[in-house]
Amino acid sequence: MEKRSPASGNNGVSHHFPKTVTDPVFVFAATLLSLAFTFSLPGDKKESANTPKVRKAAVAGAFYPANKNQLAAYVDELLRRANPPPIAGSVKAILVPHAGYVYSGPVAAHAYKTIARQDIQTVILMCNSHRQGFNGIAVYGNGSFETPLGPIEIDSDKTAKLLAANPGIMDRPDIHEGDHVLEVQLPFLQRTLKNFKIVPLLFGTDDPALSRTLADALAKIVDDRTLIVASSDMSHYPPYDAASEADRKTDEAILTGKPEALDAQIAELEASGIPNAETFLCGISGVRTAMMVAAREGVNDIRLLKYANSGDTAGDKQRVVGYSAVAFVKPGQAPASIPGIAAEGEHSLTDAEQAELLRLAKTTVESYVRTRNIPPYTPTLKGLEQPLGAFVTLKEDGQLRGCIGRFEPGIPLFTVIQQMAVAAATRDPRFPPVTPEELDRLDYEISVLSPLRKVPNADEIIPGKHGVEVRKGFFHQGVFLPQVATETGWSKEEFLSELCSQKAGLPRNCWKDPSVDLYVFTAQVFPEGKKE
Repeated sequence: MEKRSPASGNNGVSHHFPKTVTDPVFVFAATLLSLAFTFSLPGDKKESANTPKVRKAAVAGAFYPANKNQLAAYVDELLRRANPPPIAGSVKAILVPHAGYVYSGPVAAHAYKTIARQDIQTVILMCNSHRQGFNGIAVYGNGSFETPLGPIEIDSDKTAKLLAANPGIMDRPDIHEGDHVLEVQLPFLQRTLKNFKIVPLLFGTDDPALSRTLADALAKIVDDRTLIVASSDMSHYPPYDAASEADRKTDEAILTGKPEALDAQIAELEASGIPNAETFLCGISGVRTAMMVAAREGVNDIRLLKYANSGDTAGDKQRVVGYSAVAFVKPGQAPASIPGIAAEGEHSLTDAEQAELLRLAKTTVESYVRTRNIPPYTPTLKGLEQPLGAFVTLKEDGQLRGCIGRFEPGIPLFTVIQQMAVAAATRDPRFPPVTPEELDRLDYEISVLSPLRKVPNADEIIPGKHGVEVRKGFFHQGVFLPQVATETGWSKEEFLSELCSQKAGLPRNCWKDPSVDLYVFTAQVFPEGKKE
């Protein structure tokens, strides 16, 4: 979350820099960098466009976890819980917030979940600089950005075209150092996309002319496999109700697709005297540019996927920051999918693929239990690269010995199987870890899952066909696989009641409660010994 303050320059625009550590997003921080406001000129500190550079993560451990495994698990869980409306078309651009994940992560995940499985090769990242004011647009020309999940290469071919398009677009990697507004988007991209590059852009002012300049330049490099990400939070620091109303008006202006409507609405809000309000769209230049490019691409379907503010997620309701997730969709155009990867809801593994996954689960458990190492694995069958959720079940002498899984992880199925096999053997809280002496007595079963689908009530649930997840809030959820109903002989009512009490820690009749969310899924289930 950022403060908006008048600039000292003669162009009369505004710049952005972080608030004090009393603000909610900084309470999340274990440590914070000292971020100083500076003003620079276009010609300062230029570096050669031919020198590869590495932009190190600046806010890992503050805005999001610094540990690789913790970060991956955190983002995956945010994506799993997100439930955006179905989209039939190609997502060309998204608006996402950029606060600490504990505050804005649940909202951002709604936008990122809509792009999972699309074959996106380049991501254009845009926001107003929150550390420095300058005249122009700063591009990070070449090299890479690093996060705890690894490096992401700059699309230097596209940045070169932008730099050649207009002198107001400058190779200024120094502007990007320490600024969080683009960095916080990267782990979400790394968990939802494959083999992509980025084009990082920061605006030095809010001048609408800069948005037009960049939109003209982007028109020459945007293609069907390019995604635009406009990074911005909404209103800063009004009380809860005032922020919600102001953000509703801003969202409505964005949904018109008309940049002039957005500018007029922001000007109106700034003149309205809302208590404690310091800005209403801190990344307005990127949002405005995304609207311009989307209009040129024929986008006329703009959807609000999710709105919340820090008072809804983890903050004080007297002083909040708003967050919106918006998708700019090109209707009728099927999104380019990752080659060899099934579309959502379309997965049917071959016998050879099933057998290979069972072998992988077995060898992974045996290696980990004996050596504490997960063996390296490179798939040779395309179906194993699909980003599907799965459960791995272990049985010993016919009795359950461990069962753990995850939904829609945004990572390849073979990786999910290895991770869940280890978890089922060593981290199921119902059982002690598997010992080397037990390995020869274990049988393996894998359930590959369809995406979750929310249902309005239990009437749509078919025992034996549907697995079910119940959720209430962020801390109560439980899952039963479809085969549980068949193996136990439970009726639908018994199945749902046991799910509520055993798995979710809720009253047995929680499935009748309108405040409890019900999700269904199907599973392709294959036990060891059936596919050899």
